[in-house]
Amino acid sequence: MDLKTEIAEPLVSDLAGRTLGAGRRYRYCVYGLVIVSDTPLALPEYSHGGLGELEVLIAPADAFRAALEGARFLSSPGSWYRYAFLQDGATYVRWDGVGEFLVAAGGQRILCRREDTASSESFQVYLLGQALSFALVKQRLEPLHATAVVVGDRAVAFLGSSAFGKSSLAACFLEAGCRLLTDDLLLLQTSSIGVLAHPGPPRIKLFSKVAARFLGPTAAARPPMNTDTDKLIVPLDQRRSCATPVTLAAIYAVVPPREACRMPDVSIEPLSPRAAFIELVGGTFNRRLVSADRLTRQFSVMTSLADRLPVKRLAYPRAIDRLQDVRARVLADLE
Repeated sequence: MDLKTEIAEPLVSDLAGRTLGAGRRYRYCVYGLVIVSDTPLALPEYSHGGLGELEVLIAPADAFRAALEGARFLSSPGSWYRYAFLQDGATYVRWDGVGEFLVAAGGQRILCRREDTASSESFQVYLLGQALSFALVKQRLEPLHATAVVVGDRAVAFLGSSAFGKSSLAACFLEAGCRLLTDDLLLLQTSSIGVLAHPGPPRIKLFSKVAARFLGPTAAARPPMNTDTDKLIVPLDQRRSCATPVTLAAIYAVVPPREACRMPDVSIEPLSPRAAFIELVGGTFNRRLVSADRLTRQFSVMTSLADRLPVKRLAYPRAIDRLQDVRARVLADLE
């Protein structure tokens, strides 16, 4: 991945007063945000404009210990995923075996530390997905739990929770020559030409069987998301990914696997604006941050999207051999 030229920036301090960074910064763009980082990331190079700006800095372990003094964790003690809300408004999140992250109160900065046993690919998946979602919400942006592909000159989004099959379906579209716009986290922006879908990192997370089937055997040799899963991190080149915003044509809300396991065929059902609103609210990414301000914002954003976009319910039998049938039905529906 090409990197923009390094530039000098002033040194900054973490929440404990420690000076961080060596003065070098790399600039990127993802989810419509300008990312300023003191370490190289697998992201498209910086472009002007955007919905906001975020600084990513590597911090030592003792910086996190100082910030966490007196913090009360909300997750269970034995959980591999832990998070806490700090008194100054910052949020701490950690995944054992991957790394820890401290998201500033306003969402403009993330301090991060990768564990020695974690791969760079795994660390960046959690940094640029789960951890970054806290920063997006703090910056008053509303991400959706969705994967999007580019079909022709338009984007199509698949909305649903984890393990709903969004990435597997997207991989099937990639096999047909479409490009990935974003995997798992989608940020939308209304504009004069429609609703724009912003690109995420140029990679997709797939189980090895799905990766080998639709992206080739070399894709099945990629590093896993973490040590407890068979889901792999597959980087995508410019032929298979899109790095610019694309107008969104439709959102397909994928039904839970338990509801579709006995279905004989693919079903696409248009939703009323009211039903679409409910699906969009249910498809919110990051439900840890809850406040009256956010709920009000969600109501406004999701109402606007439900009025502007076709939202449809997509149900299909969960079998890898049926994904091409799903792709065909979606393509026909778009026409």
